[in-house]
Amino acid sequence: QVQLVESGGGLVQAGDSLRLSCAASGRTFSRDVMGWFRQAPGKEREFVAAISWNGGAIFYADSAKGRFTVSRDNAKNTVYLQMNSLKPEDTAVYYCAADASHYVSRRRDEYDYWGQGTQVTVSS
Repeated sequence: QVQLVESGGGLVQAGDSLRLSCAASGRTFSRDVMGWFRQAPGKEREFVAAISWNGGAIFYADSAKGRFTVSRDNAKNTVYLQMNSLKPEDTAVYYCAADASHYVSRRRDEYDYWGQGTQVTVSS
């Protein structure tokens, strides 16, 4: 059974940092593109960051550039999202996703597998 399990979310204050993790199991994800998306209440799920299988290509949403860093450890089948200087507008459920096509994409419909999400709440 393919699973992506996010962890590391929580309640923090503006300016704080969090590191989200996404552990993959059930298949080998080392060749997949891994992405992070988020969904705030009443809004559509939006792209945050994505990383190619070897880290050679990394994309960020404009809202994440300069504050968030995506990375992966293929030996551990885990992808990370380091989030610094958090803002109240970063409050959302954060999802990781895997795209088996190997092309880094910002489109959520390109991703084949999804986790259940982890809540990040940033208070002002």
